[in-house]
Amino acid sequence: MRPPKIPESVLVVIHTAELEVLLIERADRPGYWQSVTGSKDRIDEPLTETAVREVLEETGIRVGSAEVPLDRLRDWQLSNVYEIYPVWRHRYAEGVTHNTEHVFGLRVPRDIPVVLAPREHLQHVWLPYREAADRCFSPSNAEAVLQLPNFLSSDS
Repeated sequence: MRPPKIPESVLVVIHTAELEVLLIERADRPGYWQSVTGSKDRIDEPLTETAVREVLEETGIRVGSAEVPLDRLRDWQLSNVYEIYPVWRHRYAEGVTHNTEHVFGLRVPRDIPVVLAPREHLQHVWLPYREAADRCFSPSNAEAVLQLPNFLSSDS
């Protein structure tokens, strides 16, 4: 049996300099589109490490490579506390109902290859940021995507 998930996670808005956003469709909930998300693996895991790991696991994009240097990953210093959807609460310790999500931006080249983890995601799409926000199932994800223009200069 897996240990309970830690209720602290990252949301990584992967985007291009032209404000296109990468969204991925959940395999366990077809029709649910989102940015890269994931919980810490251990309490003391630094958030940047969580973000780098989740981006690699979910998209195959290697942050820290020549194509995507580590300085392209930016902590936007935004956090959301939200109620965990009941359908996913069984993954957490009993009584845990809320998660703290830390938002990052990652600027990548538009032609970067995306290799999804097939057990987690069905397909991906690049969309202009407003259209991407409209497609996100999570309100906090949609809000983060809408914040992209405010952070673009710091992601450059």
